[in-house]
Amino acid sequence: MSRFALIKAVLGPIMRLMFRPRVEGAEHIPGDGPVILAGNHLTFIDSMILPLVCDRQVFFIGKDEYVTGKGFKGRLMAWFFTGVGMIPVDRDGGRGGVAALMTGRRVLEEGNVFGIYPEGTRSPDGRLYRGRTGIARLTLMTGAPVVPFAMIGTDKLQPGGAGLPRPGRVTVRFGEAMEFSRYEGMDRDRYVLRAVTDSVMAEVMRLSGQEYVDMYASKAKEAA
Repeated sequence: MSRFALIKAVLGPIMRLMFRPRVEGAEHIPGDGPVILAGNHLTFIDSMILPLVCDRQVFFIGKDEYVTGKGFKGRLMAWFFTGVGMIPVDRDGGRGGVAALMTGRRVLEEGNVFGIYPEGTRSPDGRLYRGRTGIARLTLMTGAPVVPFAMIGTDKLQPGGAGLPRPGRVTVRFGEAMEFSRYEGMDRDRYVLRAVTDSVMAEVMRLSGQEYVDMYASKAKEAA
């Protein structure tokens, strides 16, 4: 049994009991082949719930600090996150964005599922912020379809993304797969990248019901 299967078998029932996830539209995720899952990001537990509600293993980029902690808690976090598919990348360095993009491309070219939060960071206030164009570059470089998703209610269980989450009900809603083959070979055209990204974010907004803010979440946090 793989570590991913073990984690789902052991922690899956606990997570379902604690968060009672309602999953809608999971049939939109292809049963095989590369696919990008792109959604909103409300709080820390989003990255714990998403892999556990998908039948296929979801690989995603995470801060390397999640796997470098000390003591028992640090080792447990590293075991969990790398087991469910997190790939640690130092995103704070000058080439962090490039490393994340190339990692996602490798995951997709191997025929796997890659999860991404186009906002680039957690929403500071529950609204949906402008997406960064890495999602567009990935789908245009690899030809992988994009399945948009929405996390609903996770911020109510873990406000601010800190501390232990409260028990409660969350919804994970997947939309129909989106494909952008008409833009093949245009992964360096910034107008195309923005158009593709905005179309994905519009679908995430429809699924989540969030208010949209046409600015980057990181800028909103700096201004706060």
